[in-house]
Order: sequence, then C-alpha cells, then structure tokens
Amino acid sequence: MLKGIAHFERTHHTWTAFHDDQAISVHDPQWIRGKKWQGIISRHTTPLLATTCAELRIPLVDLNDTEPFPDVPKIRPDNIGIGHLGAEHFIERGYQKFGFCGWANALWSRERRDGFVEAVRLAGRECSVFDVNYPGDATPFWEEEQIAALTKWLRALPKPIGVMACVDLRAQQLMSAAVTAGVLVPEEVAILGANNDTIRCELADPALSSVAPNAFQSGYRAASLLRDMMAGKKPKNMDQRVEPLGVVTRHSTDILAVEDRNVAAALSFIREQACRGITVEQVLQHAHASRSQMERKFRQHIGRSPQSEIRRVQLRKIRQLLLETDFPLKRIAELTGFEHMEYMCVLFKRMTGTSPGIYRVKMQDKAVVGPAPSLGSS
Repeated sequence: MLKGIAHFERTHHTWTAFHDDQAISVHDPQWIRGKKWQGIISRHTTPLLATTCAELRIPLVDLNDTEPFPDVPKIRPDNIGIGHLGAEHFIERGYQKFGFCGWANALWSRERRDGFVEAVRLAGRECSVFDVNYPGDATPFWEEEQIAALTKWLRALPKPIGVMACVDLRAQQLMSAAVTAGVLVPEEVAILGANNDTIRCELADPALSSVAPNAFQSGYRAASLLRDMMAGKKPKNMDQRVEPLGVVTRHSTDILAVEDRNVAAALSFIREQACRGITVEQVLQHAHASRSQMERKFRQHIGRSPQSEIRRVQLRKIRQLLLETDFPLKRIAELTGFEHMEYMCVLFKRMTGTSPGIYRVKMQDKAVVGPAPSLGSS
C-alpha cells in the first residue's frame, strides 16, 4: 500500500508525507491536533480517528478492511473475488471436493468464504466449512486448541480435497493440523491461503500458495482519492473494492487432484527429493509400484511421466534460485540435483527456450520495474 501511495506521489503531486508507523494517531487525538494536517490515509482507522478528522475537517481515506465509518470513504479488497479465485484455482486442478476455513466474527473472512462457496456451487459441488471466532490475540493455548480442532476436521474430510483459508495465518494452522493428522500436503489436502504474506508463505513447509490482493492498487487509489478530497471534491463511491491480482502458486497446491495413493506417495517423494538428484527407480521403491504401473498411472492422473515430474520440480527450483539469489550456475546445479552444470543449462534451455543466464537478466530487470507477482508455476 505504501508503495502505491509513493508511486502516486512521485508521478502526480509532490507531498510532504509523514508515516505514522507506530499508529499513535489512531488512539491519540491530541497527536492529530498538534499539527495542521491537510489529509490522512489510515490503514488502522478507529472511531476516535474518524471523529477527530471530521471535527477538524481533515480529509480521511480509510484502508482498513472493516465496516465503513459514516462519511469516510473506504478502499478495501474485493473479498468475494478473492474467494472466487481460490475456488477456481482448485477447480482448474481437477478437485471435486472443497473446504473453507476462516473466522466467523470477521466480515472480510465471511465475504471470502461466501465467494469461495458460491464459486464451488456454481461448479455443481458442495463445500465443507470450518469457521470459529478469532479472539484477536492468538495465545499459545488458543493455537493448540485450534490445531486440535482442525486436526479432527481434516481427518474427517474426503480426499483429495482443496481447502482455502481466509488468511495465510489460518492456512499455517491448517498445515500444522495436517502434520498432526498424518495427512499429506498437497497430495491429500491442498491448502491455499490469502493475502500472500510472502515471508509467512515461504517459511511454511511446504511453501504456501496464496491469493494475492492488489495492495499496491489500494494505496494508489487512496492517494488519488485523497488528492481529490483535499481539492474539495466529494467521493462518488464511498466503499471501493479492489480486485485481487491472482493466485501465487507454491508447493501447497502445486499438484493435480489425485485419488490414487501410489501416485500421491510418488508425487510427495518427488517434491521433497527431486533436487537431490533422485532417479525414477528410487521413486518406484518409495511408492511400492512397478515402472510400467507407475508410468501408466502418472500419465493417467497428471499427464506426464515420473521423469518429467522430477524435471518439472527441478526446473521450478532453478528458476527460483536464478531470480532470488546471485549464486553462480555451478552452485545452482549442485542445489538442484545436477552433477554437471553444462547438462543443467542444456536442459533448462530445452524446457524454457532460453539459457539460465538470459533468464536471470530478464527476470531481474522486470523485478526492478516492479511487476505484478508471478501468479503460477509451470
């Protein structure tokens, strides 16, 4: 959001801005009265802040995803759209069974749930829902209670199933419950979060897929709206919704719905071990299946061979390392299971149409410009 505000300021109007990163202004009206502010954009708007701004006639734009305050324009995510995107992500992967897990006492969570359930029903399916009230302060005791309840819920669900959580924090609880329940993620339960909290998603094991809202656009719109309000223009739309960017696919949903237990076991093994240079024979031993049987089942369920799946996982890791690190190609080859760097480069170019070096330069150039996040994986 701050990047969106800054981008508007750089390209439209020069402001002297103060970032109240400790949120003092939302609780202390004297802080607001201490200086002559011309406009305020708030991410954590309180009734006290709204009342103070109204009294002092300071234009206020609210970015908090809660019920609107009277006469205060609000910009927030299209939560119904976020839920729809989550359901469509699973439907595209062939899932027939669906679940949603959220907070019953949060409007934004209920909206995401309703969007998810609506999209599932439009596809002719039903959805299992597990909602509880969020206390606002997640104590360790409460976390333990939640994981125990989620474990029971996950064990009872039909599988394979795609489950969306209202937010990435809730998705992390689901993943902890899956470990306790002895349920494979994503082979038996694919888990999808929301908000794309990158650090939280990458720290999860497996890495968490998540629906990315367009926070940049929210901040940009807020700055544009505030400029108009400071110029005396009255907002036409007091509750603007910003469409999400899409689903950022990571390991937790990067799979097709597969009911065959042998194939699920093989896919789990490949996901965990592909970058250690495993062979198809090792996959067969882990899945307790013959080569002809596994080849047939893989082509039936996911449309490619076990060897192709190993290469796909390796390729995804190579791309990640090229984009996120400055490791030399020799080191990347070692980290992705290739004995010879030259072979990795030949394989990468055959599968992508470009060399690793050129791919790295192109992707890093895009990162400097600041594009939308990658919304999928090949």
